[in-house]
Amino acid sequence: MMRSLNRFVMILLSATLAALLALGGAWSAATPADQPMAVVTTQAEKLFPDAPDGVDPIVTGPVSAAFKQRQADVGCEKATWPNVPAACFEH
Repeated sequence: MMRSLNRFVMILLSATLAALLALGGAWSAATPADQPMAVVTTQAEKLFPDAPDGVDPIVTGPVSAAFKQRQADVGCEKATWPNVPAACFEH
């Protein structure tokens, strides 16, 4: 009795392993690795393509009061790269 139970468990485990391997092969065939993934580019990345590490969202130096207010309105101080509104840079 015990031998037949052990044999049944081994057959069941082998069939499960074979099914999992087949599913893994089908999955890898369905999602080819050579296709490029979609890359989302934000406004800030488009404005500064030569700055892959980002730029400071707060413009320093002489700017108008209206520009400073616009920066405050869009939240430039709390913005993090690459999710920085273009209004933080354009004056």
